[in-house]
Amino acid sequence: MQGQEHGKKPLPTRLDALAFRVKAGLFRLDRARRNLFDGDAVRFAAGFALAEAPVVAESKTRLWTEANDAERPLLVGKIHNLRLALRRIDGVEIPAGRIFSFWAHVGRPTRLRGFVAGRELREGCVIPSVGGGLCQLSNALYDAALKAGFEIVERHAHTQVIPGSLAEVGRDATVFWNYVDLRFRAATAFRIEADMDADHLVLRFRALAAETAALPPLPKSYSRGLKGKGPNNCLSCNVVQCFRHVPPAAAQAGETAFLLDGFVPEFDAHVQATRRDGDTLFVPLDGKRFGKPNYAWTTAGFARVRTATLAALRRAWQSRRLADQGAARQRALLAAAERLARRYARRLAPEATHLVVAQGLLPHLWRDGHLKGRSFDVLMTALPMGVLQQRLDDAARLHPESRTLGDFRADPALVAAEAAALARARKIVTAHADVAALFPTKAVTLEWIAPQAAPAAAPAAGAKHRVVFPAATLGRKGAYELRAALRGLDVTLVLTGPDHEGADFWNGFDVERRRPGPDLLAGASAVVLPAFVEHAPRALLRARAACVPVIASRECGLPRQPGVSLVPAGDVSALSAALLAVLGWDKPTLAHAA
Repeated sequence: MQGQEHGKKPLPTRLDALAFRVKAGLFRLDRARRNLFDGDAVRFAAGFALAEAPVVAESKTRLWTEANDAERPLLVGKIHNLRLALRRIDGVEIPAGRIFSFWAHVGRPTRLRGFVAGRELREGCVIPSVGGGLCQLSNALYDAALKAGFEIVERHAHTQVIPGSLAEVGRDATVFWNYVDLRFRAATAFRIEADMDADHLVLRFRALAAETAALPPLPKSYSRGLKGKGPNNCLSCNVVQCFRHVPPAAAQAGETAFLLDGFVPEFDAHVQATRRDGDTLFVPLDGKRFGKPNYAWTTAGFARVRTATLAALRRAWQSRRLADQGAARQRALLAAAERLARRYARRLAPEATHLVVAQGLLPHLWRDGHLKGRSFDVLMTALPMGVLQQRLDDAARLHPESRTLGDFRADPALVAAEAAALARARKIVTAHADVAALFPTKAVTLEWIAPQAAPAAAPAAGAKHRVVFPAATLGRKGAYELRAALRGLDVTLVLTGPDHEGADFWNGFDVERRRPGPDLLAGASAVVLPAFVEHAPRALLRARAACVPVIASRECGLPRQPGVSLVPAGDVSALSAALLAVLGWDKPTLAHAA
């Protein structure tokens, strides 16, 4: 025999395994019969009635408990299985006096339901088994139930101790579908909250003691098990004669999966600088292959490239049918992001222990539980939804006449999901200075990538100053502030988008309408964008590349630099002063039309 001894027990054989399966099948049939008649195997629904109740017990355990690299595949599988199980446990509220059953809530762990091979302790050995690792959750539930003083209805101890588990302190509860269960109850209603970060499983019970129920006597309480020595392990014991022996594989660090959406040049450079050869790239479609610049991510150097072409085409088709502004468009964009996130998640391998996620996908992945047990970074182009909506509310109070500042607000649950995910994120990666300022301890600030551009033609001598407003006429883009600052100035205002605030918004001004293009900046004296919200200041970057002075709000996300005057959003006085300074006027030159 090679490697460590298997103890005094004979090696398990395939016949032994067959006998085990037959016995387990009989036990399952018997348990199903008993469940049918006793009515205790009930699955309770998730709710929010106790969401604000006090925490009465908490159990926190490490996810990565094994130092041996050979164990890593089973630990990864365990975490994936826990991720699936937590969806069925988190938020469940159990009425007073009713019995909680582990298997009634988690259900049978099968490959068809997405479970993979994890660690299972069987007959003295840790073996690969579909659904393995769920005992860490049952251990945590049992531990918390003891701390909360709940009544244990059924519990089975492990026969041996896995290092780093709650079995080391006798607070473990093994489970095996469906006849080895964990069941408990409480005299008061309680709520289960189950979560994982990159390192820990955290389980909490919440309960109110105001209303209790009398507990009827139990017909029988199950509790058995005997501790022994530490188990052998099919991935590391080197007993090659055993039919369960798993040949050693090359140790691998966790993979990173990049879940991307619309192309952002700064993020493309960041991804290429941080990726490794074994990583996976998720993109809506291969933009370079199909000539779609809005998806032109660099795909070279990845082990796998996954696409969601149908989802991308559906979004493009819907986008063309919607107006370029308004609530209907925003709802459609959020729905499309949710579909894309779920499409990616279905193809996300358990081995992807670290994710780099586009911001638009983040709240959907968080709500569906795919970020549990993983570390992740967020590629942020925009303000968090909560901050964004607060700024729009502030602007709406300044301009109650605006028809656009209050036209859409996201579902509060989605806003909360994004906020929770951002709080958990390891890093926030962004080129937007205003976004980075919200996360001072974990922001990775990238440099904006400016386009290549020749200097724009200078204004003709003696010509009227031309001020370019590179956005649609929207309250959130600072249209009201710009109108107030320009009133009385003898300038030509160059508009590049539609007038969403009303067809008469610019009445009384010398207005020139032009499409964005190579000649937009010719003869421009300044490009001005005093926006409350601006997530993609590409027009300002083009202006700076063409040596045209820029006046922008700090909310546009540009850093302080020569040629850029930054003003607070909503501050007409500061905007007026910046305009006069850039135009070289000591005092306003009144327009005859004003």
